[in-house]
Amino acid sequence: LAGDGDPIHQLEYRISRLEGVLRLNKIITEAGGKIFATNGKKADFDGTVEKCKEAGGSIATPKSPGENDAILYFVKYFNTYAYLGIKQSLIPGKFQLLNGAQLSYTNWYPNEPSGKGEE
Repeated sequence: LAGDGDPIHQLEYRISRLEGVLRLNKIITEAGGKIFATNGKKADFDGTVEKCKEAGGSIATPKSPGENDAILYFVKYFNTYAYLGIKQSLIPGKFQLLNGAQLSYTNWYPNEPSGKGEE
């Protein structure tokens, strides 16, 4: 394959090798056709949003159980929390996407979200 002269095949091969290396280093995972990535560093919410934009993506917002598990993979591996692309709406206790759209998927623990980091 690597010697194949087709530029598309060459790119696919190189991308798959890069993805393999990143997976080995626990830097990316995949779910729902999306790639979830981290640099493993701690940052505040605004810094996280900015880094995601710089990388050409957006802060993770799980829209299915599989995507939620992809984010949880990093939470468990790095033994830390993760910011999500969700904010409290004008109605206390209700949440929405950063762009103001309604959430299509939630997976809150009972009596959450409480704002105490246990969501």
